[in-house]
Amino acid sequence: MRPINKLTDRAARTAAPGKYNDGAGLWLVKRSDGGAQWVVRIAIHGRRREMGLGSLSEVSLKEAREAARSARAQARSGVDPIRERQRRRREAEGAAHTLAEVTSDCFAARKSSLKNEGKAARWMGPLECHVLPRLGEFPVAEIDQNGIRDVLGPIWHEKPAVAKKAIERLGVVLRHAAALGLDVDIQAVAKAKALLGKPRHEVRHYPSLPWPRVPEFYASLGDGATQLAMRLLILTAARSGEIRLMREEELSGDLWIVPAERMKGGIEHRVPLSDEALRVVEAARQQARNGYLFPGQRAKPISDMTLTALMKRRGMEERPHGFRSSFRTWCAEATDTPREIAETALAHVSGGKVELSYRRTDYLEHRRALMQRWADHVTRRME
Repeated sequence: MRPINKLTDRAARTAAPGKYNDGAGLWLVKRSDGGAQWVVRIAIHGRRREMGLGSLSEVSLKEAREAARSARAQARSGVDPIRERQRRRREAEGAAHTLAEVTSDCFAARKSSLKNEGKAARWMGPLECHVLPRLGEFPVAEIDQNGIRDVLGPIWHEKPAVAKKAIERLGVVLRHAAALGLDVDIQAVAKAKALLGKPRHEVRHYPSLPWPRVPEFYASLGDGATQLAMRLLILTAARSGEIRLMREEELSGDLWIVPAERMKGGIEHRVPLSDEALRVVEAARQQARNGYLFPGQRAKPISDMTLTALMKRRGMEERPHGFRSSFRTWCAEATDTPREIAETALAHVSGGKVELSYRRTDYLEHRRALMQRWADHVTRRME
């Protein structure tokens, strides 16, 4: 029988740099820099391996012998003690990583690719409102389909659009956790969808003013910042966010170039300005502050609800976004505008991938004439 327990505590502490065998596969490795490490040599499935047991300064000789005995016992039973230790470590790390922490890390990794780097909180919003308040403090490894179903069940049919965003982004977070090496069920979202069933699909369109009534509404607007913004929104068929944050440096002659980060599709959009639109822009310039054409309080842009409030005060059910529908319906019913030109005017991406790959125009000249005709209608000029 090979001798064991060759070392003593004093010998282990005072030994010179080198390798010292305690017996039964336990070795003390002392380095020239003063460090020392316990190592056990074991055979796993016929393959010889070394497993670190910790430093001499933290693990005593007695503790090292006990750890070595445990590793040898696992190896004899066919268990790889190195992999088993790694598994326990991963489980411990998974328990330490809450869903809220992983979500924050996931958002930090993605925000540079989001519009305005996610500053509007739109990506995080559905998670912060409907998922994290109840599941945020749970270890991400414990997130399963039942927990997701319980959290999103109350809004699955009542607020299907919000629920869809929440569950899709939760899926992104779980895939991010898996990429970090955490033990998570990346199929939990798909399983939860199966439990929740198909959501009731309810399309809600923004109420819009019929295009024949747009001139009457336009004529009722004044020349304050909010009403000038509403005028330009109607004349350009743009989204309210694009109008509210409009800056002087985006204007070049009769063109308004909306930067990609402000566009819903993430692509720069050129907007031709009609004669009336140029008049509105010039009037807005007289009130511009800090570079914004439509400033609100403290020289910041008018708020997101300002244009909506204008219509509400008049007792109207229609909303600012609805003027895009007014414009599109006018194109279809009162003009012979080709579909791709009308859709481009709204900054919609139309056509299949192959068609888009060959398209090299934004129909600027055609849209310039179209927007002038729209302005003539809006201002009741004869076409």
